[in-house]
Amino acid sequence: WGPHLIRNFSDHPESSVRVIVEPRAERRAALAKRFPGVALESDARTALTDPEVDAVVIATPTSTHFELVLAALEAGKHVFVEKPLTDSTGDARKLCELADERRLVLMVGHVFLFNPAVREAKRLINAGELGDVYYASMLRTNLGPVRTDVDAGWDLASHDIAIANFWLGASPLAVSCRGGSWLNGGIDDTVFATFDYPDGVLVHVHASWLHPRKSRFMVIVGSKRMLSVNDMDLMEPLRIYDKSVDEAPEAVHDTFASFRANIRDGSITIPNVSLGEPLRAECDEFVARLLGGGTAESNGWAGFEVVKAVSAMSVSAQQNGALVTLDARE
Repeated sequence: WGPHLIRNFSDHPESSVRVIVEPRAERRAALAKRFPGVALESDARTALTDPEVDAVVIATPTSTHFELVLAALEAGKHVFVEKPLTDSTGDARKLCELADERRLVLMVGHVFLFNPAVREAKRLINAGELGDVYYASMLRTNLGPVRTDVDAGWDLASHDIAIANFWLGASPLAVSCRGGSWLNGGIDDTVFATFDYPDGVLVHVHASWLHPRKSRFMVIVGSKRMLSVNDMDLMEPLRIYDKSVDEAPEAVHDTFASFRANIRDGSITIPNVSLGEPLRAECDEFVARLLGGGTAESNGWAGFEVVKAVSAMSVSAQQNGALVTLDARE
C-alpha cells in the first residue's frame, strides 16, 4: 500500500516526497527504480529528524503504529497513518490528545470514507431520503490476505465501523461479536458482530479473509427507502430501492393478499455515481488539511472511535458473544 501513497503524494501539485523509509533492502532497491530522486532510508529516525519534512505518512503493520505516530508527533510532524490508528484504545487516545496539544494534523486512512458511492449514501441519509434508518448490514470478505498481527475484525471490520459511524453521525453504544480462528490460533479469521447505535439502529458486520468470494456489500434499510452499496460493481455501485412496509400488519389476516397490501415494492433507482479514486481523494484531503482547509471526517478522534469499537468487539468475542458496552469515557 505504501507505493500507492507515495505515488499520490508525489503527483500532488502541493506536495513532494522527500524520503522513503523501508527496512527491507530488496524493497528499497525496487522503490529506488520506481521513484528516482527520492532518498531511501532504512530507519524512520532519519525522516523524523529532517527539518525539511513537514508530514509523515505511515503504512506499516498495526502493531507498530503507536510507536511511529508518537515519535512523529513528538518530532513536530503532521501524520497520516493507515487504519486502524492503533491496536489499543488507550494508545489511540494518547495520540489524539498529543496531536491536539501540539496543534498537529493527525489523519487516519479510512479510505472508504472517500468512496463516491459511500459519500452519496451519506448525502441521501442526511437529506432524509431513506426516512428513519432502521439497520445496516455490511459484508466484507475475501480469500486472504491472512494477517498475523491483527485479526479480521481489526483488519476488515474497522472499514465498516468507520463507514457506519460516518453514515449515522454517531458511534456504537454496545456490541456483541462471535469470531472463528482456524488458520492461526488466537487470531480470528472471521467475525460476526452486531453493533447497537443510538436511536435503536442496528449494524451487523460480517468480515472474513477465509471466504470463497470477494465482497464489499452494504445495505441500509430505512422507513421510506432502502439502498445498497456494492464496491465490487464499478459501473453501478449504488442502488436505491423505493421499498418499505407502510404500516405494521394486523395480528390476524384472513388472506395472504391482505398481508401483502402493507408492503410497498417500488422501483429501483441507479444513480450515476462517478468512480473517482478514493485513495487520491484521501491524499488530497490530507494535503488540504496541512494547508488549512479540508474537513475532519477521518481525523484522529474519528479513528479513535473506530479503535474503541473494534476493541469492544474483541472483548465480546473473547467472552463468547457477550454484549459489551462501549464506555464513552474511554
